[in-house]
Amino acid sequence: MTITANFFEEVQTVRFQHCDPAGIVFYPRYYEMLNLTVERFFEQRLGYSFNRMHQEMHVTVPTVRMETDFFEASYLEDRLQFQMTLNRIGRSSLSFNISCKCGDEERLRTVITLVCINLSAKKATPWPDVIRAQVEEILNAAPPPQEIKVPDGQVAKDL
Repeated sequence: MTITANFFEEVQTVRFQHCDPAGIVFYPRYYEMLNLTVERFFEQRLGYSFNRMHQEMHVTVPTVRMETDFFEASYLEDRLQFQMTLNRIGRSSLSFNISCKCGDEERLRTVITLVCINLSAKKATPWPDVIRAQVEEILNAAPPPQEIKVPDGQVAKDL
């Protein structure tokens, strides 16, 4: 697969399980949706599910830092676009931005840092070469497009 841009998108629909009694997303549920976005990035863009990394590479990738700004509420059955760009890869860390949008309205923006941990030693370890190579290819790819099509065919600006 040829990497053409530093961009990954995951679309998720807000379900009843995500909402408080008023039908508004309860903020901790966003973190579950963000984690699903990260998991799918690893599966779909890197070809390594979390389970495959555990089984084959004996590593796990917990979140060690997350800084989030919430802008607008989300509601039951909203279709949310989680748009990810990678920032940097370190010896054992990986940092990226995720913007969550519904149509052209940004609902939240977060910066997440993961650390690659050796499951046996329970300590930070360098990224496996195959993961590092793919992440570096993404980081060296073109920046994301300025205009990104949203599920309803409209254009979202300013990723």
